[in-house]
Amino acid sequence: MRRRKPVPDAAGSPRPGSIREALPLLTRHEEQTLHDLIRRTHRVRNVNVIEQEQLTTGQRVADAVAQAIGSWRFIIFQSVILACWIVLNVVAWVKAWDPYPFILLNLALSFQAAYSAPIIMMSQNRQAAKDRLTAEHDYNINLKAELEIVAMRERLNELAGDQWEALLELQRQQISMLGRIEALSREVHDLERERQELRKEMTE
Repeated sequence: MRRRKPVPDAAGSPRPGSIREALPLLTRHEEQTLHDLIRRTHRVRNVNVIEQEQLTTGQRVADAVAQAIGSWRFIIFQSVILACWIVLNVVAWVKAWDPYPFILLNLALSFQAAYSAPIIMMSQNRQAAKDRLTAEHDYNINLKAELEIVAMRERLNELAGDQWEALLELQRQQISMLGRIEALSREVHDLERERQELRKEMTE
């Protein structure tokens, strides 16, 4: 059977027509995915479950703090605290512990910003790692689907080749049968002619 050339894709690079043709083009990760697919050990898992299993205590705390800070409840609560702080120190119903320009308040807010910013960055880094895990998972799924399609197309081509060979063999058998039928027809015609000649001689 003549081997087909790889069909170029939209980017101009040759696209393999079978898994055998694709083997030299696969990376190590793709080869591992192919081996897992052949051994049927590649299973689809929930990325959220995988990410939850890999979370550390510090990452859980960072997520909780980032979720609390990034909410309207925290903004409203902090605004009320700041308003009360400023009003009590300006009106001075009790002894003003932080008079204008509120140096202690600025120091507290600076401490809050100094600690909340790295914690939020930790949460964002964890979310970025989760996004990379999701992208890798999607890539594995797409690679598995592509390999399945290539294997299915290769199998269909094999079945089409087998059917073509079967059709050619059937056609050869039909031609042979037609030749035998034609030979038998000539023999019957010759026998009929001889019988007529014999009958003619007997009548004479």
